[in-house]
Amino acid sequence: MEKVTLNVSGMSCGHCVNAIEGNVAKLAGVNEVKVHLETGKVDVAFDHDKITLEKIKDTIDDQGYDVE
Repeated sequence: MEKVTLNVSGMSCGHCVNAIEGNVAKLAGVNEVKVHLETGKVDVAFDHDKITLEKIKDTIDDQGYDVE
């Protein structure tokens, strides 16, 4: 299990939280995702044997947010 904290810009409300948490949580291999709206951070715990960090970043990007 790998845990990362991503810097994500463009998040501003509860809809942003739900969009990111909902879509990332659906990915096979993701065990946990938590958005910290006030700090612009997203914590993700995932199995790197089942999913890549790039796929997680792409999923967040697809929701309209910028991952640094």
